[in-house]
This record gives sequence, structure tokens and C-alpha cells, in this order.
Amino acid sequence: MSQDKQIRTYWIFLLILSLLALGTAFLCSVRLTGQIQDIYSSQNAAMASSLLDQGVPTTVIATALVNTTVSEEGHALLAMAGSADMLTPALLRFQYNSMAAAILLTILLSLLLLAGTAIFFLQRKRLYLQAEAAVSGYLDHDFSLHLPQNQEGAIFHLFAAVEQLATTLQSKSETEQRTKEFLKNTISDISHQLKTPLAALTMYQEIIASEPDRPDTVKVFSEKIAVSLGRMELLIQSMLKITRLDTGNIVFEKDCLPVAALVSQSIRELTTRAEHEHKQILVDGDTGQQLICDRDWTCEAIGNIVKNALDHTGAGGTVKIHWEHTPAMLRLFISDDGSGIAQEDIHHIFKRFYRSKHALDTQGIGLGLPLAKSIIEGQGGIISVQSNPGAGSTFTLSFLTEL
Repeated sequence: MSQDKQIRTYWIFLLILSLLALGTAFLCSVRLTGQIQDIYSSQNAAMASSLLDQGVPTTVIATALVNTTVSEEGHALLAMAGSADMLTPALLRFQYNSMAAAILLTILLSLLLLAGTAIFFLQRKRLYLQAEAAVSGYLDHDFSLHLPQNQEGAIFHLFAAVEQLATTLQSKSETEQRTKEFLKNTISDISHQLKTPLAALTMYQEIIASEPDRPDTVKVFSEKIAVSLGRMELLIQSMLKITRLDTGNIVFEKDCLPVAALVSQSIRELTTRAEHEHKQILVDGDTGQQLICDRDWTCEAIGNIVKNALDHTGAGGTVKIHWEHTPAMLRLFISDDGSGIAQEDIHHIFKRFYRSKHALDTQGIGLGLPLAKSIIEGQGGIISVQSNPGAGSTFTLSFLTEL
């Protein structure tokens, strides 16, 4: 029997109706048999009474009543009397009553069958209308309606499949909406950040064009143009990298790499800057420790954090890099003894283009730390920071040990 409750109920209804019809037929058969027996008894009594009135001996009458043999002479006699095919009034009443009862029972059972079938199809129609309303809502991106799935059966399995499809469509719609919002914000951020260097380039070009005969002025503002172009290039490259990371277009190619080699590659281009600014970058850690990560992207993240430390460390300052390994994870620490981070800024430093009011005189575009965060978290790591104003900062990169 079907697992669908409505279909199962309908089959039970048909079974009960069939048993009811069978029982009714049996009762009618018993009643009809009794009526026929009464008619037969009445007919025999009338016949016996008539024969007694005519003086026929009782033994002859009794023999005739119990006789079961039919002869041709008997048929001929009935035919001559004209009663061979004639129905008595009792038989006529019996025939009428039997036909009326049969027709009435047939009508009642038919009405009951039609009523049960109508109820079944009405319940089905209600489900179909509910499904139609839900699907129409899904097409209009309204996923608030849900199809019933609290019963078993083929139609409810279909509803479950439709609900799963709706969930997929909803997720896709939300992803597309987030992507559109992300692209909108990204374009807005890039446009906003490019306004300043573009305005500066325009001004520098006008100055150079107005004083072509002054080499010193041309040289100074040419250098300023180069700085602005470098800033724009860095801005665009950083935004492109963050966008690719956020949209999942970057596939990290992980290898088991020595931590010391990663750190060395990360700070290779920063050591010259540190020397020029009279700062130190100190590295301390077990050279045998290894980390499973993407070499280039991880070096980019470490380099951005070290660069941020140099930006906020004065002349004579020190940036220290060390790491430690535990059974659960490897942690890389990047510390500086610079100006530190104010408490009101500590929760915002990983936001794009965020610049603290206490660090407006430092270089940077506000994308180094957000990019580092995206890279570390994209590889399953965690980045955190501890800082006290005037006492420096410590960034911690934590990677779970992969067995």
C-alpha cells in the first residue's frame, strides 16, 4: 500500500466500501430467500386449501406438495390452464420491491464512492495549489513559503526536491546579491582612493607645463608624479588581490615549507628599507620547523605585516619575528616597539582603507593588513593582534598543524 497518507486513506475507503457492498449483497440475498420461501409457502397453502375444498384426499394432496418430479403432462396442464408464465400478485410485489431495493442500494453506494473520491481529489488539489503558490513565489525570489514535507509518499518526496531546489536558488540569489554589493563597494572604494592621486597628478602636470624652462621644478614634480603613480599602482594591485581572494578565485597551492625560508623571503625587500631608516629586523626561531602553506601568498601576508610594523616604528626601533610550534598549531609572532595601536582602533585595523587619526602622518593606503588577513584566513589560519599605545604591537599568525 502507498506510503502517501491521502492515497492510503483513499484505498482504505475503497476497501471499506467494497466490504459494505458485499455485506449488503449478502443480507439482501438472505432476505430475498426468506421472502421467496414465504411466497412459496403461501402458494402451497392456497393450493392445498383449494384441493381440500374439492374433496381431494389429503394423502394425494400431501404427495403432490412434496413431489419433485416434473413431467411433460404437468407442463401441458399448466399451459392449458394459462398459468405457466403468469406471475402471481405476491411474485409481482416481490419483483417490484427487489428492484427498488437494488436501485436504492446502488445509488447510495455510488454516492458514497463519488463523495469519497471527491474528497480525495479536493485534498490533492489543495496540495497542488499550495505547491503552485510556493513555486510562483520562488520565481519572484520570495522564499518565505514552504511546501509540506511532514508526510511520506511520492508527492511529498517531490515537494522535498522542490524545496531543496528552492534552497539552492535562494543561496545562489543571495550569493549574486552579495557579489553585486561587493563589486559595487569595491568600485566605490577604488574610485574614492584614486581621486587624491589623480588630482595630484593633474596639478603636477599643470605645474610642469606652466614652467617648462625650470629644470629644478620639472624634476621635483616629476618625482612627485612617480610617487603618485606608484601609489596608484600599489592601490590597484592590492585591491585586485583582495577582490580575487574574497570572490574565491585564488586556489592556494600548499607545500610543506621551512618557516625560516618563508620569513627570509618575506623580508628580503624590507631589510634595505630598515637599514636606510636606521631600524632592525630580528629573526629568531627553530630553523627545523615547517609550515604547510602557499609560499608566495604567505610571504605576501608576512611582508605586509612587517611593512606595517616598520611604518609605525621610529628610527632606532626593532621589529622581531619569531615562531613556536605546539602539537596543535604553529604560531608566528611579529612584534615591534613602535607607537602601538590605540584601543579605539584595535578592532578596525583589518578594515579596508582604515586609517587611524593617530597615524595620519605615516605612509600606507590601508590595504596591507586587510590583505594579510584575507590570505591567512583563506588558508585556514587565524590572525590576531595585541597592542598598547606607546609600547608597540604584536601580530600573531596561527596555523593548525596538518597531519
